[in-house]
Amino acid sequence: MSPLHSGDELDHYRIEGVAARSGMASIFRATDLQSGRQVAVKVPHPEMEGDVVFFDRFNRERDIGKRLDHPGVVKVFPDDGQSRMYLVMEWVDGKLLRQILREQGKLPLERAIKITLGICDILDYIHSHGVVHRDLKPENLMVDSEDHVKLIDFGIAGSQGARRLTFANLSQVMGTPEYISPEQVKGKRGNGRSDIYALGVMFYEMLTGKTPFQGPNAFAIMNDRLLNNPIPPREADPEISPQIQEVIYRALERDPRKRYSTAHEFAWDLEHLDQVGIADRAELRDWKKRRKPWVKQALFYLILVLIPVVVFGLLLYVAKHE
Repeated sequence: MSPLHSGDELDHYRIEGVAARSGMASIFRATDLQSGRQVAVKVPHPEMEGDVVFFDRFNRERDIGKRLDHPGVVKVFPDDGQSRMYLVMEWVDGKLLRQILREQGKLPLERAIKITLGICDILDYIHSHGVVHRDLKPENLMVDSEDHVKLIDFGIAGSQGARRLTFANLSQVMGTPEYISPEQVKGKRGNGRSDIYALGVMFYEMLTGKTPFQGPNAFAIMNDRLLNNPIPPREADPEISPQIQEVIYRALERDPRKRYSTAHEFAWDLEHLDQVGIADRAELRDWKKRRKPWVKQALFYLILVLIPVVVFGLLLYVAKHE
């Protein structure tokens, strides 16, 4: 199918312009010609419509969006009789958290806490409804003029009991390198604590202006979190209190069993900083020691990362030649 352009009509929606593009889909600002309301229409790129894995994810995102009802979660509207694959969602005004961070570098403490508490509330809601996001990042969060937050994308989210998108019993490494949890790097399926880890990374980034783990490529970034400790937030900014630093470390625990078990726990500590005890952490003493991966470990994780690429390529090849 041909790409959409401003002025085109898709069923009973008039396309007003492109709002965002990714490697898999475009989001258009549109007008519902029946109700007159502004909406966002997410349309896969034509070459993705035959990808069975993408099709499964797209339908899962649609189904999750339709059944969730929370002011911090973008609403997906039902739309029967579609002529092609697309999602119709509420139009959200504001800026992506990514754009805010690019413009400001880092945020004042009060603003960072308010945004983080808003995300905690969203995570608490979706987790209580059996949904794990698995790719939480600033690109998926819209912030309005009053710093209210809305989660706008569920591209690789999973529901409890949903069929796993795996091959030969090996999990895909899901998520974005800067925000992916250690357990996901190891090939395990992300859960609610994986989302909390990603939020801990974003909170660190909001306060310091950079993510806790960095490197020249995706593999180096993911591997760094398995072997090393980040620069302590107070080293990056001495104005960060010991209590705030402790909250960050609790969210970034490498072992998910030691991490906050719920977003509610994370929020409670942020709202009661005077009651946050300061742990004697090795991370504060040993963060300058940098370990490098063994060659065998490096090859293992490189292969793990390449598996989804190979599988997607095979599926796409089969789909095009059927």
